[in-house]
Amino acid sequence: MNQAQSSQTYRRHPASSIPELMAHYWVTAGHFDEVRGQGCNPTVGPIDGATFSVATNKDMERAWGQFFEQLATDTVTEMDQRSNSLARQVRDNGITYNVYADENGPQRPWSLDLFPLIVDAKSWHHIETGVLQRVRLLEHVMADVYGAQSLLMSGFLPPALVQGHPGYLRAMHGIEPVGGRYLHIAAFDLARGPDGNWWVVGQRTQAPSGLGYLLENRLAISAQFATAFDSLNVQRLAGTYRALMESLRSMSPMGQDAHLALLTPGPYNETYFEHAYLARYLGLTLVEGSDLLVRDEKVFLKTLKGLVPVHGLLKRVDDQYMDPLELRADSTLGVPGLLQAIRAGNVLVANTPGSAFLESPALLGFLPALSRHLFNEDLSLPALPTWWCGERSALLDALPRLRECAIKPTYPGSASHAGFDAVLGARQDARALDEWAGRILRRPEEHTVQAYSPLSQLPTWQVGHPLVTGSHSGFLARSVMLRVFAVSDRQGWRVLPGGLARVASVGNEIISMQRGGSSADVWALTQGEVDHSTLLHPHLTPESLMQRKRLVTSRAAENLFWLGRYTERTENTLRLARLTLECLHGEEQTSAPLLAWLGQMAQANTLVLPGVPTPTQAARVFERSLIDSLGSTTGATSVGYYLRALKMTASSVRERLSQEHWRIITRAEEELFARFADHRHRGDRSALHALEILKDTGEHMAAITGAQTDRMTRDDGWRLLSIGRHIERLAFLSSSLSRALACASLDSEGGFDAMIELFDNAITFHAQFQQSRDMAALIDLLVIDGDNPRSVSWVAHTLRGRLAKLAGTEPTELSTLSLKVPNPKAWGLSQLCERSMDMVTPELGSHNTESVPTQRYTLLRELLYQCTQAAYEVSEEISATYFTHSDLANRSVGTS
Repeated sequence: MNQAQSSQTYRRHPASSIPELMAHYWVTAGHFDEVRGQGCNPTVGPIDGATFSVATNKDMERAWGQFFEQLATDTVTEMDQRSNSLARQVRDNGITYNVYADENGPQRPWSLDLFPLIVDAKSWHHIETGVLQRVRLLEHVMADVYGAQSLLMSGFLPPALVQGHPGYLRAMHGIEPVGGRYLHIAAFDLARGPDGNWWVVGQRTQAPSGLGYLLENRLAISAQFATAFDSLNVQRLAGTYRALMESLRSMSPMGQDAHLALLTPGPYNETYFEHAYLARYLGLTLVEGSDLLVRDEKVFLKTLKGLVPVHGLLKRVDDQYMDPLELRADSTLGVPGLLQAIRAGNVLVANTPGSAFLESPALLGFLPALSRHLFNEDLSLPALPTWWCGERSALLDALPRLRECAIKPTYPGSASHAGFDAVLGARQDARALDEWAGRILRRPEEHTVQAYSPLSQLPTWQVGHPLVTGSHSGFLARSVMLRVFAVSDRQGWRVLPGGLARVASVGNEIISMQRGGSSADVWALTQGEVDHSTLLHPHLTPESLMQRKRLVTSRAAENLFWLGRYTERTENTLRLARLTLECLHGEEQTSAPLLAWLGQMAQANTLVLPGVPTPTQAARVFERSLIDSLGSTTGATSVGYYLRALKMTASSVRERLSQEHWRIITRAEEELFARFADHRHRGDRSALHALEILKDTGEHMAAITGAQTDRMTRDDGWRLLSIGRHIERLAFLSSSLSRALACASLDSEGGFDAMIELFDNAITFHAQFQQSRDMAALIDLLVIDGDNPRSVSWVAHTLRGRLAKLAGTEPTELSTLSLKVPNPKAWGLSQLCERSMDMVTPELGSHNTESVPTQRYTLLRELLYQCTQAAYEVSEEISATYFTHSDLANRSVGTS
């Protein structure tokens, strides 16, 4: 096999062993082979059994050999099982990366390859030394740019490259950050060239992503290859994260007692999973900009219990959005007055806003001279040759090189260049290159040209890849880049041992997760001792335990409140839709009062749109409209609408949900929409098929409500979730029974049974009262019974207790809000059963046009009305009391 063919998977029968496959695995011509540690000449390769290499790393070859020794007895089938198990684990853990967040589309699972990128101890030491040198240099550059600016005045840095960068924040000039350090986290993207040397391609300092994903990668891959992981002496990660947290606390205004939070743009951000995961792992409060406010130049978190000081922010929001008062006025992601709090030294922000200019690829070309000037050192980890076209000499040197280089934006993140995407000259034809040359000449300062180096390749496992004859699986060489993280500690910085490997999609040299790329775990080997430290605190005092009690932000509280409401609405509409479809095909499908009640309920709960004929007017038209709305998020707010709303609300509080809880939510939503979409595509509007989908969704909802009841800590956040559910249940049950009394549907056997089914009490009712259809029995079970969780009495009693607990009243006392809910202890069965006769006119369109006598339960209907109104009033007061903080809306950020 020659090198040009080596990007294809070696084709063998599934029973082939892994060593057999590896013996025939080769990388693409001109790329470094990570497994064999061989750098190949781009024009030659393994021809006629001879391998021509210009560089060989025996340590790498030995490490990979030891790794594959552990797989010597594995077959292709067993490797497929490992790969499928890994994909299932990623899916079950809910690890997602949303290319562009779309509330109407499924979240994209994180892509993780089976094999790690192994870096031998000697290579890792070289990387670690070079990265530490570079982060120290970047820190010095940023301190000078926002301080004395001697590098600008002496010409070591072009002012246009720094002060002309949109990420340079003039508002931060002259400010020394809390703790005296600007950078706390920096990421460096490295590529290994054909000669086996590592080169810096780019650097990220604003809000570098990957620290959470690489943790999940490590957990997943180390479990797949546990024996190899232990035998290879892979350095652990937790000690570095602990050092970072200790550093942030020690540098913050309150020291070790500091309250730290992670600032996220929110659930629509593509890496929101990572934000929630990191917050949970590091013990930080996950906050959005709307959760915070600035008062007296201090930052506070809005919680259910009032304002709580925040002393440090680990930010995942780009600088320009951090403060709408001084930066982008249209930003809803930041905190008004935050920069003033930073100036006053009252909050640590990691990283300090204003570092975006360090991310410019053009800066790479100036760092070697800066290192020699500032530290009298050459950079041990070089960057690929880079030309900033804003300099005339560099422009003239770069233009003839376009075909063999990459063209990058000088100011990534600006209005004209939103991203970091590069254009490979080798992929452009002559006309396209001429057009690029023209663009560069017209705006030279906006373009940077960087030498291109073929990326090293590592083996990935492809299950049934189309390149493999007979759909057999095997190895496939793919290009890889390594993102390495430097984080602050109390002495300076340290490098996270490992990192995030990003793998190109098949046949692609530009690595991008948004273009179908994947990731791989990184095993940095050590010749010393493995650091087994953890983030666990071994000696927690009672006082420190009290300080670590989980805070419930106002935003999280509101989302939990609505999570409860959407959960209950989904259950209510689902049960009502099932009942309606069953009744339309049941024994009493001609009962006018029953059909009238079902039609009113469907319209009141928007299972069908206004204007749709009622069941008594056109039953089949009504049925088709109801079925069409079940799997839709537009128009009628039916089951699909509320289930989608449930998932989106749950995504905003991911850090509070167990993996199983989140997994069942996403599975329920995806399956419902997929199945209804399939039925629509086939033109199937069968009530039978719709009922099958609703039945399966009902089982998912039972699991969701079970997780909410038994697997969430019963703090104030959970209480608000429960209150939201009980508000919806109280309103739904009360209004359902009230409407049934009004249209006399309970006078028929079908209407009576339908009400019991809607309350989910059929089994209990028939067990207690057999085949009775007595109204007193129905009122006793559905209204009075204090042991029935779906009786109006039980819901009202529970809601009163939850509201009192939330308000913090004494156990024997009720809060003012609790008293708004009718007291079930004052309800008597005999009074509620009192009735008088009334005449009811059938619904327009009914076959029977004569008025019919019905029993009017005046006191019962009045009570049901009070319960319905109380649900609405309590909802409004909860929002005003706990979520809006309207008393703070008109306060200045600088006044007390």
